[in-house]
Amino acid sequence: PKCLGHQNGIGTLLSVMLSLNAIVIAFSPFQNALSASRRAGSSVMIDYARLLPPPSDLAVESGLVSLAKELNPLVGYWDPLNLVGVEVGSNSAEQSVGWLRHSELKHGRVSMAGFVGYIVHENGIHWPFKLANEFDYASVDGLPAAALWDAIPTAAKWQIIGAIGLLELWSEWVPALQADGLPGHYMRGGKPGHFPSLNFKKLDGSKWFSLPNLYDPFGFYTTGWKMSPEQKNRLLNVEINNGRLAMIGLAGFLAEANIQGSVPLLTPLIKHLN
Repeated sequence: PKCLGHQNGIGTLLSVMLSLNAIVIAFSPFQNALSASRRAGSSVMIDYARLLPPPSDLAVESGLVSLAKELNPLVGYWDPLNLVGVEVGSNSAEQSVGWLRHSELKHGRVSMAGFVGYIVHENGIHWPFKLANEFDYASVDGLPAAALWDAIPTAAKWQIIGAIGLLELWSEWVPALQADGLPGHYMRGGKPGHFPSLNFKKLDGSKWFSLPNLYDPFGFYTTGWKMSPEQKNRLLNVEINNGRLAMIGLAGFLAEANIQGSVPLLTPLIKHLN
């Protein structure tokens, strides 16, 4: 299929994503050492960890250092903004690590959905029916994906904001998290990134109704194919890496759509705002 509404295809998109990833590495502290090694014709492996300040005790104790090595053995633990140790609100630095991890997972998931949605719209793929009485695809046909929010009706915007707000409240509600077997909030010993099951009860505690679990709506992993702890851990790491790349990719789309030429590789591929 045509990618991003133009003729270059999926291969071009993959090239763009790899280029964006290369840009991130190019501005990292590892690039200078790598370039020097290439100039010298060295065949010795570079110990990248020695190029960075040692991680804090909190980063080690909270498992961030070991997680970083699992996610990317080449780069390892890298915290250029020194976020680990920042206290969020009235919470301790240890509790704030949970907030940072949960925030990254959430932003990565939203970016993955946004990245796919951007490509879907730019290719003209849409629902075959009206989304509202006075709103159908014809009203946004030809618009860049970055212009869709301004184009949808105000009532639709409030519906989206309201739905997201309800999901946010549910994800932070400790009784819902404890009902899934967690000790509590992700900043109080819970699991970062976990979204509680949508099981609702009456005031007397009896079951009222349930909605499909957003993590596994079709039961593939919970009732069908049972994953081992190692498989779950590998897929969770894949999710984090994909989310990080999606954040970079979506930011690149939005930057190029707003400022033509800001991401040269994307300039001929996507539609631009007037």
